[in-house]
Amino acid sequence: MNPFIITGSIPREYFCDRQEESRRIVSGIAGGNSFCLLSPRRLGKSKLVKYCYADESVKQAYYTFYIDLLHTKSLREFTFYFGQAVFNELYSRSKKMLSAFVRGLKSINARLGFDPMTSMPVFSLELGEMDRPEYTLEEIFTCLEHADRPCVVTFDEFQQIGKYPERNIEALLRSHIQHLSNVRFIFSGSEYHTVSQMFLSSARPFYNSVSILELHPIKPSVYIPFVLKHFSEAGKKILPGDVSSVYDLFGGNTYCIQKIFHEAFDAVSAGEECSISVLRQTLDDVLEEAGTGYRMILSEIPTRQKELLYAIASEGLAEKIMGENFIRKYSLVSSSSVQTSAARLKKMELIAANEGKYYIPDVLFRLYLQRLADPTKNFL
Repeated sequence: MNPFIITGSIPREYFCDRQEESRRIVSGIAGGNSFCLLSPRRLGKSKLVKYCYADESVKQAYYTFYIDLLHTKSLREFTFYFGQAVFNELYSRSKKMLSAFVRGLKSINARLGFDPMTSMPVFSLELGEMDRPEYTLEEIFTCLEHADRPCVVTFDEFQQIGKYPERNIEALLRSHIQHLSNVRFIFSGSEYHTVSQMFLSSARPFYNSVSILELHPIKPSVYIPFVLKHFSEAGKKILPGDVSSVYDLFGGNTYCIQKIFHEAFDAVSAGEECSISVLRQTLDDVLEEAGTGYRMILSEIPTRQKELLYAIASEGLAEKIMGENFIRKYSLVSSSSVQTSAARLKKMELIAANEGKYYIPDVLFRLYLQRLADPTKNFL
């Protein structure tokens, strides 16, 4: 089995580190705590949550639900996918609780279908049929509160609720959640400033309601031996310095590093060496694979925004992008044009800013843009 897993759940023997973070989450859940989990995208938040869900003490004692909010656009979609996740989990865990859940969904119950072979209900509801999401949401929370075992709910990319057209979604959710004693929550987010303000600002409904847990890159002193160990156990060779080069290139971004070593592991047979040339070819293949989606993104971006995107990619971490030196260096139009383009690119989540420094959060996208600017560039 390829030990560098990039999709699905990761068996414990292939899960690298995160021992302290998982201990805090599992023990916190047992103590009735909820968490706000913060990190950039692709650093392993969802994998960590599912790793904790697979812990025997959690799996045996709790119902666990995971809802990815990244692509939701409204309260209706939020409620729909929340209800679907609860339905699917209960369907696989407890027919008794499933029946109680279905009976409790009075606002949509008549439109839930039934499997003719098993006579069991199925979540055949269409999104457009959920016409009173605020009532359905209350019914879902009520069901979880009265479940026959405690529940853990993860809302991943929680910052998305701030982009819904409906107002006061935070207050609506808080009005339900604050009264629940049978449910723990993990609010996971990748937009650090937005999500942290939800829980740290005294003016916001969720103020001081959770424990904050910030996820950092796995230390190279831990990750490099992890890679060496699994290559060695498979009878394959790889140099520590080459592993370190890949780690440094991606700044410890878990997904990107795992992707490279996943492909490189398959590229060499037992007894062979995964050399730097193999790693370079692997990176080229990964960039080419991702290129289809990136080319589509670039085709939909106006020229001035695209020029700024290339400039930020070239810098890696760009400062004073509206200053005269930066504008002259990259032949940009004007300070006002850069300001407008930056605002639009941020809204599209193609760039991000931290303490006045702009960067492209998708590391592979940054490398792809750098390669477009210089096709001869070697990253490793």
